[in-house]
Amino acid sequence: MKQILVFIFDGYADWEPAYVCAQLNAPGTGYAVKTIGLDRAPKVSMGGFRVTPDFTVADYPRDAGLLLLTGGTAWLERKNDAVLPVVRELVRCHIPVAAICNAVNFLAENGFLDQRRHTGNTLPFLKSQAPHYKGEAYFVEAEAVCDNGILTANGFGALELAKEILRLLKFRSEQELAEWYAWNKFGLYSPGHKGRTPSGL
Repeated sequence: MKQILVFIFDGYADWEPAYVCAQLNAPGTGYAVKTIGLDRAPKVSMGGFRVTPDFTVADYPRDAGLLLLTGGTAWLERKNDAVLPVVRELVRCHIPVAAICNAVNFLAENGFLDQRRHTGNTLPFLKSQAPHYKGEAYFVEAEAVCDNGILTANGFGALELAKEILRLLKFRSEQELAEWYAWNKFGLYSPGHKGRTPSGL
């Protein structure tokens, strides 16, 4: 069973990984969602959830299926820099790494986006938070972008990031993925869905 690692820390944005984790952690998927922190101390999310990490940066599984870096202001304060060796090792091993909101700044600052298409919380903001960033030519104004194993999303793109992750992992067919996305994006009573019942979503 492949383990999906979600990086957590005090003040992490707990809603951002929700869409994709609920899908991948369902019974029979072949995936299990686990959390990883800088240490074993419990982390308290923005919403007040208190979670003890399953792994630390010292003992995480090297054969993980994906690493998801959640957003939060700790990235702006450089409190999460010690996760860098984990990211480098997973990228070296061609294991996907996803980042959303302020976590994208961390990838930019450390050179992971210099030659990959990516997005973030606007280009000016990304440049202001990542002085060593050299990937301006690859910035895309989109909710989420996937390029060569690196997935990025702005702070409002949690659903779109989930879609890109599920597509990369070939978790659903394109038709199923499009339907899943539409139900979550537009809701039960949108014109295209009214009178229909979602199935297997």
